[in-house]
Amino acid sequence: MLQSCAPRTDTDALGCLSRNDCRPWPTRGNSPARACLRATGPGRSRGSGCPRAQRPDCSTRFVAIGTDPVPGTLLYLDTSAVLRATLESGTAPEIEQRIRSARVLVSSRLSLVESCRVLIRLRALGVAQEDRLADAERDIAAVWARCELWEITRRVCEMACDVAHGRVLRALDAIHLATFVLARRELEGLELVTGDERLLAAVAGHGDAGP
Repeated sequence: MLQSCAPRTDTDALGCLSRNDCRPWPTRGNSPARACLRATGPGRSRGSGCPRAQRPDCSTRFVAIGTDPVPGTLLYLDTSAVLRATLESGTAPEIEQRIRSARVLVSSRLSLVESCRVLIRLRALGVAQEDRLADAERDIAAVWARCELWEITRRVCEMACDVAHGRVLRALDAIHLATFVLARRELEGLELVTGDERLLAAVAGHGDAGP
């Protein structure tokens, strides 16, 4: 499993984008992240997210490189891993390379909401330049376009209530862990990529999620 030091929350992400000459920018109503949320319907979505044809401005940094995948590489991405590879581009080359070369990428639809809210918060606080946020937004949308998105179903919610007993785990992290555990049962060899130490520890201590 791969651990990174990605920001745990959108508040922690502020430091990596802070600029002295920043000012707040309005949130665009038709952002790629919102398009991703609209593009996929109910149920489990294999390889969906946003089709590239619907987003001509998508970054090729995470779209095109996936054409030469490493055999057998299956990754579950939580939001912190994707933020590290995009909002903090260049600081985590290993994560970026693994995302680019993975054969299969999996995440929860929760990640789309989390990443969208991070961008909204950063714009509202005016702590980053708009061109940098726009680049990150395109990169984030490109990652989600390659992901097999798992819905937050009743089964996921029930498992999220039961996983990681005895550990302090936030509700959203529990949803990620439950989704990963269920996905791993169908995708042998699936690995979790996260920057959340508590989530990583919970995965290591969960029998169904171990290597």
